[in-house]
Amino acid sequence: QVQLVESGGGSVQAGGSLKLSCAASADNFLSYCMGWFRQVPGKEREGIAAISTGGVSIYYADSVKGRFTISRDNAKSTLYLEMNSLKPEDTAVYHCAADLWLNQRCRSQHTPSFDYSGQGTPVTVSA
Repeated sequence: QVQLVESGGGSVQAGGSLKLSCAASADNFLSYCMGWFRQVPGKEREGIAAISTGGVSIYYADSVKGRFTISRDNAKSTLYLEMNSLKPEDTAVYHCAADLWLNQRCRSQHTPSFDYSGQGTPVTVSA
């Protein structure tokens, strides 16, 4: 069982930055591919980033590539998402997610269907 708790969301003006964190409670954090997806009410979930167990392989959705950076600190069982050059269309609830590496789904587009996800942290970007 994995419990995930996100933090760091908030309100920011367009062009600004935010850094999200996700604290994971897991028997073996290193066994999990980690990722982020976001959701806007009334729209489908959008997978935006994924990172392999050791952090070597990283995947981004085109919508965030070059602006967002995913990283993980395995010693602290924590996942991060640094978001720069934020746009109003980035407004959403951001969720972190975890999936056993053995599932072989470590890609950004699969993060909404990962085995575990957190409650999310809201991000609002104003024009």
